[in-house]
Amino acid sequence: MQVLGSYVSGRWAQGTGAAQTLLNPATEEALATASSEGIDLAAALEHARRRGGPALRALSFAERGALLQAVADALQDARDELLQLGIANGGNTRSDAKFDIDGAIATLLAYAELGSALGAGRFLIDGEGLQLGRSPRFHGQHVAVPRHGVAVQVNAFNFPAWGFAEKAAAALLAGMPVLSKPATATAMVAHRAMQVIAEQKILPDGALSLLVGAPRDLPALLGAQDVLAFTGSGETGARIRALPNVIRHSVRVNVEADSLNAAVLGPDIEARSDMYELFLKDVLRDVTQKAGQKCTAIRRVLVPQEALAAVRDDLVEMLGAIRVGNPADQEVRMGPLASGAQLADVIAGMEMLGTESRRISGTSGRLLAKGFFVSPALFEYESDLQAKAVHDREVFGPVVSLLPYTEHPAAIVARGNGGLVCSLYSEDAAWLEQAVAGVAPWHGRIFLGHPKIELSPGPGTVLPQLVHGGPGRAGGGEELGGRRALSFYLQRVALEGSRPVIAGLARGGSA
Repeated sequence: MQVLGSYVSGRWAQGTGAAQTLLNPATEEALATASSEGIDLAAALEHARRRGGPALRALSFAERGALLQAVADALQDARDELLQLGIANGGNTRSDAKFDIDGAIATLLAYAELGSALGAGRFLIDGEGLQLGRSPRFHGQHVAVPRHGVAVQVNAFNFPAWGFAEKAAAALLAGMPVLSKPATATAMVAHRAMQVIAEQKILPDGALSLLVGAPRDLPALLGAQDVLAFTGSGETGARIRALPNVIRHSVRVNVEADSLNAAVLGPDIEARSDMYELFLKDVLRDVTQKAGQKCTAIRRVLVPQEALAAVRDDLVEMLGAIRVGNPADQEVRMGPLASGAQLADVIAGMEMLGTESRRISGTSGRLLAKGFFVSPALFEYESDLQAKAVHDREVFGPVVSLLPYTEHPAAIVARGNGGLVCSLYSEDAAWLEQAVAGVAPWHGRIFLGHPKIELSPGPGTVLPQLVHGGPGRAGGGEELGGRRALSFYLQRVALEGSRPVIAGLARGGSA
């Protein structure tokens, strides 16, 4: 059985003591063990600060971008191996594994391209310079420079490659070293990716570290120049924000947490129309892709009361045709949940939804005796009046709830108290304008579905060019968004003084 080590302080180190066993979630076969016990976390952070930080800050954006290009190329060469690990350790179908691995590579390439565009600068020029007094020589200019700390990045179990890449790419391009902490249950993909990067010595010493196993007291070791990017439960995110050192040192924390994403069918859309078929296709994909284990997956489907029966019947038929089983079988469309803990959580969530609605598709419990399988489940509400759990509890699996509306649905969507993405399907410009105005304050992204968009990725795909995050329940953070992603890892500072002096200093930056 493989023993996963951590890559810290410029070398591989194996933990001691009790280890967590990583399984194949389809067969429950033990694949590897991992432990972080005995690893000097303070030393790992200090190595990143002392070695990785200065090395990255000495490079231009273009040079940092070239490093990201090299990482992407290396992962592309190892793609088939990473796909197999995603199938074995993540329970992914091959299509789902591609979604993760190819998403990681594409994100790295996007930030490599951004680095090339930013060019020879080592920090960012933030806006136009300002004359501050009567004399044109009294000048002000905002710039954004890399922080002199380490970016600790804690990733979720569902995207061990993409989550790793989307956080690390932005931090490395900004000039901050990274210590990445993947979720242990599915860490084999991230571990192998780190092996590939380390073997080829692509990055400067200390620029990228990997901690496998429990995080232990890692967040409590961070200081004023460090940042922490966390993806996971809102409850854990709240505990991190409440840590004494986080409060005392004003440690920057970015949280991406729960999200009850909604898909809304407009009242103008008729059954069997192109827009209607697109709406069904997007819902089906989000319910079943990665077995519904996506932070952007559709959890609530809102349809006009008069369209409820048609949508219900169509979704029941489409979900019933999904073949669930071992993703090693090429005929399987949906694999298992990632772990026994996820299985228990999803079953508990379905039981909660069942107290206020009726399940009209799928089984309510474990599907097979071996493996962490459930069938895609559809719950139907008679109205939104009795709905509470559906707006409070994210069931992180292949589970979706159908809710009818009679008035404009924006207020129903808002009951989710903040989300990553809301998708709207309508040809009515006035209705869309009202819907966008109503749901936008509660979301980080709005997907406007349209059948004429060629090769639409759907609302569940996170693009590196657009921000990923959301207010309220979703954590209140932001990732990605092209150049915007760099701001979390940079310190904005105002330069005030003689215009020629400031102009000379600013020549080292990128506009």
